[in-house]
Amino acid sequence: MASAQPVRLAPWAPACVDEHHCVTCSDEGIPMAVCTVDERQGLARCESEDGAAEVATDLIAPVACGDILLVHAGVALANLGAPVRS
Repeated sequence: MASAQPVRLAPWAPACVDEHHCVTCSDEGIPMAVCTVDERQGLARCESEDGAAEVATDLIAPVACGDILLVHAGVALANLGAPVRS
């Protein structure tokens, strides 16, 4: 297995050897499905296997019901879109 190369987000940022985990707390982003959206507040009510949570969507707006968001510490970091149904 090849060793991971350090990733730097900025010259002053600490190197992160594992791009799949948070540099600060080593936690992972959790995929969550959007149930309701409050565009005015920049929030969405989302559900995952672990339960429901209110999620800040300011960084990735707009979002829609059914979208899958990658969430870390109550903040949506990426919109993976709606699941493809076959």
